[in-house]
Amino acid sequence: QVQLVESEGGLVQAGDSLKLSCQASGRTLSSYVMGWFRQAAGKEREFVAAISRTGLNKYYADSVKGRFTISRENAKNTVYLLMNSVKPEDTAVYYCAASLSYSVSVNPTDFVSWGQGTQVTVSS
Repeated sequence: QVQLVESEGGLVQAGDSLKLSCQASGRTLSSYVMGWFRQAAGKEREFVAAISRTGLNKYYADSVKGRFTISRENAKNTVYLLMNSVKPEDTAVYYCAASLSYSVSVNPTDFVSWGQGTQVTVSS
């Protein structure tokens, strides 16, 4: 299995940009499809973005498409989420997750390893 640690969350203003990082250990990141999920207070965890093992294929939730960009650097065992033009509704705990699925997935069941999350708060 792989262990994941998110970082670089914080408090930002609406319209700002923020880049989250997810550092993997225990197994090379290149073995996994990677995803980002988020959970706002009082709400269920929801899919945000996913990226294939090579980084060539990406998938985004409609709520973030055009604003967020997922990327990875397998040589550094790191996946990123660039959050551009953030909105107050983006406020949540953000989790990275790893999947052994063959293809990019939005189903949390396909993700076998999860980080502990990093808080992102967007003020207006």
